[in-house]
Amino acid sequence: MTLRTLILLRHAKAETPGELLDFDRSLTERGMSDADAAGAWLVDERLHPDLVICSPAKRTRQTWQAASLALAQGDQAHGAPEVHYRDQLYYGGRTEVFDLLRAVPDTVRTILVVGHNPTVSEVSALLVPDAQWDGATVELKTSGLAVHTSEAPWSSVEPGSMSLSHRHVARG
Repeated sequence: MTLRTLILLRHAKAETPGELLDFDRSLTERGMSDADAAGAWLVDERLHPDLVICSPAKRTRQTWQAASLALAQGDQAHGAPEVHYRDQLYYGGRTEVFDLLRAVPDTVRTILVVGHNPTVSEVSALLVPDAQWDGATVELKTSGLAVHTSEAPWSSVEPGSMSLSHRHVARG
């Protein structure tokens, strides 16, 4: 069987809403540094995505861009992953994330989803199998990553179907 890896990344620290539309909020200076640190952590853990599914909001795009620069600098052996910006990651919830994952071809081994809370934390908690669940709900902080693995095809991703192998909060 082929091991499949799902990396969930909550966007880095963004500006306070203020006058801007939520969709247009940018990362803060700290957020840019933390997003870079998330990419460096992925390199250190040898987690290179084949596919990135990212919310189209400005702060998630900036998080992916900063992380991807760190990935490219630290791991030049891999090419750039395919990137899809999906409205469902901004306007939808956990059901839409599961739908997006189930539609991924099984030739893809590693997916990075860059999204928002509470959705990314909920998806991570839901994926954990009952045997691994310790009853604690862990909310991903900004620049927080959760790595889940399974040998099952993407089409069968459902609650309880992917073991949690890592949790990390990237700080630059």
